[in-house]
Amino acid sequence: MGLLESCPLFLFTNTVLVVLLQLGSSIPHVAGSKHGGNETDQLALLTFKAEITGDPFGSMNSWNQSLHFCQWMGVTCGRRHQRVTVLNLNNRKLAGAISPHIGNMSFLRKLQLRNNSLSHEIPQEIGRLKRLQILLLRQNSFTGEIPANISGCLDLTGLDFSRNSLGGKIPQELGSLSKLKYLLIDRNNLTGSVPPTLGNLSSLIVFLAESNNISASIPDVLGGLTNLEGLGFGGNKLGGIIPLSIFNLSSLRAFNMVWNQIQGRLPSSLGNTLPNLQEFAIGRNLFTGYIPDSLSNASNLEIFCYLSELLLAGNKISGIIPSGMRKLVNLQTFELFANQFTGNIPTDLWNLQKLKIVNIAGSIPPSLRKCHRLEVLSFGANNLSGTIPQELATLSSLLYLNLSQNQLTGSVPLEVGNLNNLEALDVSENMLSGQIPSTLGNCVKLTLLYMEGNIFWGSLPSSLRYLRGFEEIDLSRNKFSGKIPDYLEDFVFLRKLNLSFNDFEGAVPERGIFKIASVVSLEGNDKLCGGIPELQLHRCNSEGLRRNRFTFPLKVTVATINLLKATDGFFSQDNLLGIGGFGSVYKGILDQGDRVVAVKVLNLQFRGASKSFIAECNALKSIRHRNLVKVLTACSSVDYNGNDFKALVYEFMVNGSLDKWLHPNENENEVSEDSRCLNLLERLNIAIDVACALDYLHHYGPEPIVHCDLKPSNILLDNELTGYVGDFGIARFLPKVAYESGNQSSSIGVKGSIGYAAPEYGMGSEVSTSGDVYSYGILLLEMFTGKRPTDHMFSDSLSLHNFAKMAFPEQVASIADSTLFHQQDNGLNHSSTSSQKIEECMISIFKAGIACSEELPRNRLAVNEVLMQLYAIKNTLLGSDRRAA
Repeated sequence: MGLLESCPLFLFTNTVLVVLLQLGSSIPHVAGSKHGGNETDQLALLTFKAEITGDPFGSMNSWNQSLHFCQWMGVTCGRRHQRVTVLNLNNRKLAGAISPHIGNMSFLRKLQLRNNSLSHEIPQEIGRLKRLQILLLRQNSFTGEIPANISGCLDLTGLDFSRNSLGGKIPQELGSLSKLKYLLIDRNNLTGSVPPTLGNLSSLIVFLAESNNISASIPDVLGGLTNLEGLGFGGNKLGGIIPLSIFNLSSLRAFNMVWNQIQGRLPSSLGNTLPNLQEFAIGRNLFTGYIPDSLSNASNLEIFCYLSELLLAGNKISGIIPSGMRKLVNLQTFELFANQFTGNIPTDLWNLQKLKIVNIAGSIPPSLRKCHRLEVLSFGANNLSGTIPQELATLSSLLYLNLSQNQLTGSVPLEVGNLNNLEALDVSENMLSGQIPSTLGNCVKLTLLYMEGNIFWGSLPSSLRYLRGFEEIDLSRNKFSGKIPDYLEDFVFLRKLNLSFNDFEGAVPERGIFKIASVVSLEGNDKLCGGIPELQLHRCNSEGLRRNRFTFPLKVTVATINLLKATDGFFSQDNLLGIGGFGSVYKGILDQGDRVVAVKVLNLQFRGASKSFIAECNALKSIRHRNLVKVLTACSSVDYNGNDFKALVYEFMVNGSLDKWLHPNENENEVSEDSRCLNLLERLNIAIDVACALDYLHHYGPEPIVHCDLKPSNILLDNELTGYVGDFGIARFLPKVAYESGNQSSSIGVKGSIGYAAPEYGMGSEVSTSGDVYSYGILLLEMFTGKRPTDHMFSDSLSLHNFAKMAFPEQVASIADSTLFHQQDNGLNHSSTSSQKIEECMISIFKAGIACSEELPRNRLAVNEVLMQLYAIKNTLLGSDRRAA
């Protein structure tokens, strides 16, 4: 379920649908004689049937000459004239088009074709149905524009075109439908602005236009719709401010403006002028100012969140949270995260007995235990410190607990076992320590467990064997040890098990989920062995090269001999993979042919080669991440002639570098056998992989590290096209104290590679994490334009950054790699992913690339910010994210 569908205004829509279905239901069904009736209606129905190409339920089997048409399924006729008044074929999975002859059924009052697979354009002839009252075409695949001549159906009271693929502008002619009560056009591809003529719809009760591409601002005339109860424009491109006249619509119950670019402040009288408000959603906009104290007068408000509901998250609202919120006794959802609030959360807020969902900033108050109905509690991505309060364990109604991305310390309290209804627990990315409490085994409904990025240690408790409903477990980047429990083999619902970068040891199980390499992540556990071959672990009885954490330097001549054997003698040219700035990389085979490796041999005659070797060893021995190329061992010795010999042994990446995939015509000898290009989703996943690696280097490693040479040739791809950042030969450590104080620099300036190096490096500036961000921005633009920053077209003042910036946003499609718009190649479910959605996501990707590669370092995004944007783009392409709280 997406963000908009999670808002109660979406539920409000269902109420509207019930009303629409009931309107006109008093029209009776009357059967006529076998040969009587009106031939015009019969012919129109038969031509309607002729356009239907799919009828899996056989709904039209009765539509034949053996029955009078008034007895056909879905057809209702009037008593007096035996003319068709209702055509109701909802939920029949019909495919095909609506015949233009529908316009001949002049007595039709109700046309209901909801939830089918009808396509093509809505016929203009519907505008001839002067008696039509209800037109329900929701959830089909109609394209084209909304017919403007529907304005001729002056008796219309309900119009529902939502969940189709309609484009164009909202016809201004709709403003003549003075009897219209419900106008539902959400979840289409509508563009343009809201026509001011809609201010004439004086009978309108609900107007929903969510999830379109409507722009400009909300016209002031909508404030004259005094009967309006529901208004929704969430998920559009609206700007400007909300007219004050809207806030004076005292009948308003549901209000949704999330995910727009609306500015301004909430009026101080909000709670007084909207006394009937139940759902209020304005999250993900640009609102500023304060929450008005008068909001506490909206006593019907049930939900206060990022809408019964108030959705304010993701704005720039500041000040304190009004203490009068305690009056909102019906409040069920309370979300205020990602704002700029100060002060403490009013303690009496926790006396609201109906509260079910909480997603806010600030400290975790012990008084939270009073919320006995609380089901969702999310304090993620704040600056929380201290320990997890034991009082949380008293919330037995809790289903989802998210404390991720904070600075919490201490252990997970034993009392967590009291949360016997808990389905998801996320304490990832904190500084928590200790062991997993054995009492967690009491949470028998637990399906999602995220504890990555902490300092947990010890073995996995045996009590977890009882939690057979697990779907995802992520314990990566901790200090867990001991053997991997065999009971994990029997977790049949598990689709993700990430135990990487810990200290597990011994043989890896080989049954159950451990037979599926795509489910299990074990990298970074140097003492593990065995398992299926796809996991690429050494054999438990092998005497060959072990996958142990290397120490620098290894001054053993036998290592040189082993490497010579592995690479077919003195590093044969047949095994040469590539030549870099300080040496050459060869393909090698170790462990009696069981392991393929890449061996980087330093050419010590090159100036800086020894220094590069030391820098790379120092970097790689202290960092661990799933998207960093893994070094297996290092060799510093002498060769047969007594000369210094230095080499690094890496995991072999079967798909080589990103460079050869982005520019196959320039690397014809290196392209993989299928010679295919990377599709949209593959490129986006690789971009996320690289951003994850940079985020770790900049923020989560033992010390902040600047890579200094990020470019496609230093991004390697495994057999599943997962991206790994490699080549740390000029990486630089930043002192922790200097980094935290904002002085992000190294004492040594580095140029990096032409086209990718930050412009300030060329002027003598010192190394900083923002320099990596610049390189990443150029990399992102290269990945989605297919053009190198050193392309001959870029000269004088024209750079890849400026090239993209000049095309943004209207001309992005014209500069993007054309292969990314071929739906059969984009890696997406193109039945549900429109080319327009793909283009919108491309615009967002280019926006991120441009923001990262700004000339001035202070104007660039931080890598964790761009990572969140890329995840959001991916979620837009694929659907909602399970953790989008």
